[in-house]
Amino acid sequence: MRAAEWSAAIGRLRRSFPWIDGLAEADGPSGNQAADSTEASSEGAAAGAAGGASPEGSAAGAAGGASSEGSAAGAAGGASSEGAAAGAAGEASSQEEGTEAAAEAADAVDGAGDGRLSAAASAEELAESLLLLKGLPLLTAAALERHYYTDGNPLAEQAGLNVYRTSGTSSGRRKAIYYTPQDEADYLRVKLDVFRELLAGGEWRTAVSDMGTGHAEATAGEVFRELGLSVETLPFQLPIAEHVSALERLRPDVLYTMPSILDRILASADRTAELGIRRVLLVGELASPGWRHAAAARLGLTELDVADTYGSIEIGTIASYSPEQGRYLLADGLLAEGVPAEALGDGLDPLPEGETVLVLTSALREAFPALRYVTYDVVRDLRPIVAGGRLRQSFAGLVKRIGPDLKHGEKISLYDIEDAVSRRLPDARLRVEMRGNRLAIGIDSPSASDEELELAGRDVEARIPAIGEMIRSGLLESIAVRRVRLGDEAADGPIKRKKIFYGEGESS
Repeated sequence: MRAAEWSAAIGRLRRSFPWIDGLAEADGPSGNQAADSTEASSEGAAAGAAGGASPEGSAAGAAGGASSEGSAAGAAGGASSEGAAAGAAGEASSQEEGTEAAAEAADAVDGAGDGRLSAAASAEELAESLLLLKGLPLLTAAALERHYYTDGNPLAEQAGLNVYRTSGTSSGRRKAIYYTPQDEADYLRVKLDVFRELLAGGEWRTAVSDMGTGHAEATAGEVFRELGLSVETLPFQLPIAEHVSALERLRPDVLYTMPSILDRILASADRTAELGIRRVLLVGELASPGWRHAAAARLGLTELDVADTYGSIEIGTIASYSPEQGRYLLADGLLAEGVPAEALGDGLDPLPEGETVLVLTSALREAFPALRYVTYDVVRDLRPIVAGGRLRQSFAGLVKRIGPDLKHGEKISLYDIEDAVSRRLPDARLRVEMRGNRLAIGIDSPSASDEELELAGRDVEARIPAIGEMIRSGLLESIAVRRVRLGDEAADGPIKRKKIFYGEGESS
């Protein structure tokens, strides 16, 4: 997309959700320092492109905060909301005029005459687009709780919208994410484009969707049918043995599933290499290269046959892994920034060099304020590359989550976990871990018996009904609970700083 298009999309989101401009003072981080690093990298990209740098060189400049040193900035929050809003509005107005001229100038370097910009011109456009975000606040979890995940959200009264509910907030309220009909159409179109790319070059006739619940599961059948495949959907309530039996009977060319479910299939099937599966499409939990390699070997496939996608209910499909590039490529309609963890204002520890928190702006979403939306997913080496003849934003890998939500088959929040355990064990302090694709909870409660610890784990499983059902059917592993002794590390509250710890099987 060109900068003029991004300017229009940003303006539309600000008009649809006018509270965004007042976030800086009310909700903490405005992202001004992170935006300063974006401006610096954008200027570098534009300068490289103007100077005739190679596509690779000009692309590298437009990372938007790829290195933690370059973006080491983050925790702004000092500007007043009036100043931030006025400054951003004036900046957006002047830049909107300038980006039209930039787009016209970029047309001149369309050497092929097919409407596609050269890599150097695309780098200039990306730099201009990133500058449009300068000074706008970061859309954090706290901001969404205050303004979007509320009983008074006017979208709740709007006819014709779909609503998807996911894990709870600190107030105990379930999150409601809204989709307009156009949102749904764009979601399907982007997902279709990504699947078409991942299945290119092969002959595929049949697919099985084994996805649990949610938006991804609900739309899988339509996407596969549009691609010309016949598709079967396996209900998550079925016992795991019946999932395996269905796969043995159907022998699908393509399996669409989550890493946690594939773990259970591989553990339950006697002859995994004889299931007939030729391509696996993943979404959901982190799937590290090592995990994908091991899963492929169990299925008699190569690592190239296990394709990973990354998305969220808030945004839709975000990225997919390209074996040719060895990197995740962002889906169309998204603008990515990388900000340091300390920019989020939650007392988060700094990340290692080269790792940043992914922040996304969407040109497609209408019923969600996807303007500098903080995903709380940590990515490594965020930068644009030339792929398939055009400039694409990309990252080397997903490292971990640092926010209040995690995935165990379905999304569950740290607030849900804390509330479920505390109701049974009021004196409990917790350490929440992800070990591979399994959720583990360490509980420090001097008064609790071993039986009460186990019951607390079952309470957590029951908090999200779909998770409980998938565990009972054997589709997910149960939540591991163990007794721990926590010292001062847990002094900040029941769950230290609402932090997720990553143990064995951490993605890298």
